Amino acid sequence: MKLITFQNKAGESRIGWLQDNAVVDMNLADSRLPVDMLTFIDNHEANFEIINELEFTEPHYLLDEVKLLAPLPNPRSFRDYIGFEQHMLNASKSFGHTVGEAWYEMPIFYFTNHHGIYGPEDEIKRPEGEEKLDIELEMAVVIGKKGKDIKVENADDHIFGYTVFNDWTARAIQKREMTVPLGPHKGKDFANAIGPCIITKDEMEQYRCSISRESHPEHLTMPKNNGDRFDLKMTAKINDAVICEGNYKTVHWTFPQMMERASENNVTLMPGDILGSGTVGWGSLIENNFAVHRPLEPGDVVELEIEGIGTLRNTVV
Repeated sequence: MKLITFQNKAGESRIGWLQDNAVVDMNLADSRLPVDMLTFIDNHEANFEIINELEFTEPHYLLDEVKLLAPLPNPRSFRDYIGFEQHMLNASKSFGHTVGEAWYEMPIFYFTNHHGIYGPEDEIKRPEGEEKLDIELEMAVVIGKKGKDIKVENADDHIFGYTVFNDWTARAIQKREMTVPLGPHKGKDFANAIGPCIITKDEMEQYRCSISRESHPEHLTMPKNNGDRFDLKMTAKINDAVICEGNYKTVHWTFPQMMERASENNVTLMPGDILGSGTVGWGSLIENNFAVHRPLEPGDVVELEIEGIGTLRNTVV
């Protein structure tokens, strides 16, 4: 099921699901269902039981009659990881760094701005004075069940679904700040775009896969855990020109490993928390020092697509 938050003809924010090229408003389908995504996630097991009781539901709107919003506009927290080795190698080289040994020992994350959430077709304002605005092509997981000290083998029980994530980045600001070894700061603070929908975890099972040395790029390290991957094409376009074609299966650190790391030492993950995968290899412009495309400018249109989920489209202003 592809769950969405949308604005209806009356300008109200509602939630529902996509049905072909149309939209079902779930509260109109059954008044017991909520009108906001966080409330739905908090009680999603009971809510899905109600949905499963429904017979075929006639859509309430055509897709072009509503405006899609960020599917979860108010996550409780937002961690972003660096899960792809190719991106780590590329970006480190561009910044003149080396990859620390700790990256190969544990998933590394930072907390990003869970209030700076944007959705499909939203305009992204370039930070004042920024000369190297960049994108990052990522997938994100949405937590559905409260838990602490979650083990990899139990992590799937805590997953609600997945979405496309653009980790907009001000590289000039970031480069200066990261001369202080404290991680990203204002360079990552201004915009996190997610959407166009949240695909429920059951829909992803058809893409589950393992990797082999033969299918893994020779210069990348084989991960310690070979499971919990999905064979999903990931594509980034700027002004209709393809700038990256990657695949999620090349990820080094998987979402269950990230969840284990985030929740260890008695830390609680809550329903509605989001974890970003990190950028797929070549999924940002910094990885070749903007050789594939100049830094983003007002008027540029960015489209990030992940197979099975959809396309997240935004315009820089």
